[in-house]
Amino acid sequence: MTKIKICGIRRIEDALYLNECIPDYAGFILSKPFWRCISYEQLGEICKTLSKDIKRVGVFVNEEIDYILKYASLLDVIQLHGDENSDYISKLSDRTDCEIWKAVRVKTSDDIEEACDTHADKVLIDSFSKTTYGGSGKVANWDLIRNAKITKPFFLAGGISIDNCIDAIGKLKPFGIDVSSSVETDKLKDKNKIIELITKIRNINSLYERG
Repeated sequence: MTKIKICGIRRIEDALYLNECIPDYAGFILSKPFWRCISYEQLGEICKTLSKDIKRVGVFVNEEIDYILKYASLLDVIQLHGDENSDYISKLSDRTDCEIWKAVRVKTSDDIEEACDTHADKVLIDSFSKTTYGGSGKVANWDLIRNAKITKPFFLAGGISIDNCIDAIGKLKPFGIDVSSSVETDKLKDKNKIIELITKIRNINSLYERG
């Protein structure tokens, strides 16, 4: 069963959209200066609305551990999307019960294998961009991912959409799919796009279960 994460949740309306179709995870950008970043107070208000059946993922980029721990009580998962190393992840894991994911912006297969060698519970594989740490909408190099030795459950991010999600699942067999910009219209989450993508992935999950 491929898990589904909708990232970049910023508004109460977004939470209400997710409550209609219950993806496995909702992602919140909690580091500046990224435009989807929300405050601690905003996160708290959205979490009051969001269904308890949806796990909360806080996305952080190169933050001090104490900064992350401020948010931990509101989260189920801490996603590290910067240049955090294995030592950093080990220290963080000693101070929180949250699951920890390490994102890797792929240039080589070695990048993925290095992320798998950290103390992270899961890996998130994203496309590489020189200008941003994520959310570029650019499709990752699937051939490179397929040839890597991946030893941990992984989420596939980077340009996943209604048009290519089934192909991605069939070719790469990820633990989960992570989407953000592809389910937006004019930089706002689009309920119809969210429902369409989740429905499509769950339909293929049902086929795999029966097959």
